[in-house]
Amino acid sequence: MSKDRRKKKVKNENLRAIVLKCFLKNPKKRLNAGTLIKKMKLKGNRDSVHATMLSLMNEDVLKRVSDNKFVLNRKHKVSKSGTKTAAKSPGKGKLSYTGIVETIKSGAAYIIIDSMEDDVYVASRNLNGAFNGDEVEVSVVFNKGRKPEGKIKKILKRNTPQLMGVITEEKKKYCFVTPASRKIRAVVKVAKEDLNGAKKGNKVLIDIIHYPEAPEQPLWGRVKKVFKGIDDHNFTMESILVENGFNSEHKPKCMKEAAAFPEEISADEIAKRRDFRDILTFTIDPDTAQDFDDAISYEVLENGNIEVGVHIADVTHFLQPDTALDKEAFERSTSVYLVDRCIPMLPERLSNNLCSLKPDVDRLVFSAVFTFDQKYKLKSEWFGKGIIHSDRRFTYDEGQESLDDKKGLFHEELTVINKIAYKLRKKKFKEGAINFDSEEVKFKLDKKNKPVGVFVKKRKDVHLLIEDFMLLANKRVARYIALKEETQIPFVYRIHDLPDMDRVANLAVFMKEFGIDMNFSSPEQVSASFNELAEKAKTNDTYKLMMGLAIRTMSKAVYSTDNIGHYGLRFEHYSHFTSPIRRYSDVLTHRILEKNLSKKTHRVDKLKLEAKCLHISKQERKAMEAERDSIKYKQVEYISDHVGEEFDGIIAGMIERGVFVELSASKAEGMIPFDNFIEKYSVVDGRYKAVSRDGKKTIKMGDKIRVKVLSTDLANRQIELEVVYE
Repeated sequence: MSKDRRKKKVKNENLRAIVLKCFLKNPKKRLNAGTLIKKMKLKGNRDSVHATMLSLMNEDVLKRVSDNKFVLNRKHKVSKSGTKTAAKSPGKGKLSYTGIVETIKSGAAYIIIDSMEDDVYVASRNLNGAFNGDEVEVSVVFNKGRKPEGKIKKILKRNTPQLMGVITEEKKKYCFVTPASRKIRAVVKVAKEDLNGAKKGNKVLIDIIHYPEAPEQPLWGRVKKVFKGIDDHNFTMESILVENGFNSEHKPKCMKEAAAFPEEISADEIAKRRDFRDILTFTIDPDTAQDFDDAISYEVLENGNIEVGVHIADVTHFLQPDTALDKEAFERSTSVYLVDRCIPMLPERLSNNLCSLKPDVDRLVFSAVFTFDQKYKLKSEWFGKGIIHSDRRFTYDEGQESLDDKKGLFHEELTVINKIAYKLRKKKFKEGAINFDSEEVKFKLDKKNKPVGVFVKKRKDVHLLIEDFMLLANKRVARYIALKEETQIPFVYRIHDLPDMDRVANLAVFMKEFGIDMNFSSPEQVSASFNELAEKAKTNDTYKLMMGLAIRTMSKAVYSTDNIGHYGLRFEHYSHFTSPIRRYSDVLTHRILEKNLSKKTHRVDKLKLEAKCLHISKQERKAMEAERDSIKYKQVEYISDHVGEEFDGIIAGMIERGVFVELSASKAEGMIPFDNFIEKYSVVDGRYKAVSRDGKKTIKMGDKIRVKVLSTDLANRQIELEVVYE
């Protein structure tokens, strides 16, 4: 963020107009007084700003979305002076919103609403036939001191076109199918004429052909595919994909278009581009990667300056707008990574071949080239289309070995690049970036895909080196577009809002239970305190848990045309440019950047671009959920071979009926019901601790505990534990 922002003092009589102006400029943004003061650069009293927002809410100009956050009531036409031209009371404490259903194990759900910080809880009896992923209209009640609760009024868009299941029962005219998804709690019927050869006991993929009009009615489907000879592992992975709205197979028309591209690059195409083929270039990726979408080049110039190129696969050369390839890529919006496979956004002929920056072949790229002086200060940059010829494909381990070994391949070049990366990283953290270096769980699978080992992936210098240069490219591309014109060019920004200070305040109260006193008085102090937590978390499991809780207080990073900056990175301008093989956001970034490299300015329709940003953000969340589901499944499968064994763990969560324990070695999470404790416990407000009935004993989140595995439920991905008493 800019350091030279100067705050202005405002008279109370002008405050209303300024507050209203901020909401009109940010019609979808939910704001509290502190955020608004920062946005409008005010030197104001937080209470006065909050009172002004309450006044505007009473006039129906604003809507309250939580105890202290408001959003513009876009149903009313409001002039910039704040005069209402239409008004309608929202009712006593009840408001209607549009959101996405996310069901939980109990059968209830949370509704994810973009304009609200808190998700809305809906009991199973109030779902009104809605399924996981459906877009719904929900009536919300805000009760002081409690999370918002709601009831589904209307299903706007179904999001379960397919489901996986097993044919469990045959009747005269139809069969019953039991859904594989834990999130689909419905009776599914398939008419005999729609079985497509399937029989009782078969595992099948079903197209939904009729949704229930009332909660007690069944779903009707048609068998699209029968899975013959599929094992439980592969069926579960396929189920996770379908459950989250993805398909492991690309559409035939899409595959046909991908097959039509020639292997050779024409002389005419090469002539249009900057030629990097004689410059040292290499890729560094995970050992299992096949789609190499970024490469680094290194050259020392005649004046002693250093030129580092960040070369990104030129996907837009192949992916032309309105083709079947482009439409499906947008529909998917992202590659999906499960524990044992990648489901690519693009067909493999593009993702693993023509677009992939493989060694020893010419490849088309979109490049961001940075020139540094001999003190590693950035002096200039260049963006444009190029062609490269990668000299070497490093795995991360191989790259680290070359960096560590003075005789290693490209050791000198890697050392200089690493020093530049270190300087970039140091500057980033000095300016207030938060270190979100969380643990990544990996599995060792045998030939039958059974987990025989679990480990946490360690990040070394070479991982950070690549990350820092990708961040630099993403940042400078966004800055280039943002500063090109006074009238902003519509662009795809990666944004991250300020933290919810109410949640941060609750975290501070909890941390004091552990004797941890941190300064959370402002967003700037929050980032400094979180970094202190992250540093201590490297060697302390309790602080590691605190860091996980701290991350949950953060807003989610999303894509938007409204550039509010990236709080977590402390970048005023940030986008995604470096992974177009696996992210459609980067495809859009490439297209807009290319059209604005000349002095002329090209603008796309901002509203249409914002709609695409919204879709991409939703798909990203689904892909992350699929990845988490696959990890959880494998963790439970791994622990299934260790029933009866004892493990060390840490209390990671609490609900009314028990505590959740994260096992230290595998990071698997199991539950101990309070009934399994000798003492009788009840959870206190905030769900951070439980107190025994006599008040003499306390269990807190973060406490270390020894546990024994009682049982596992692979279908529901649950582990039951008990306390081991000494």
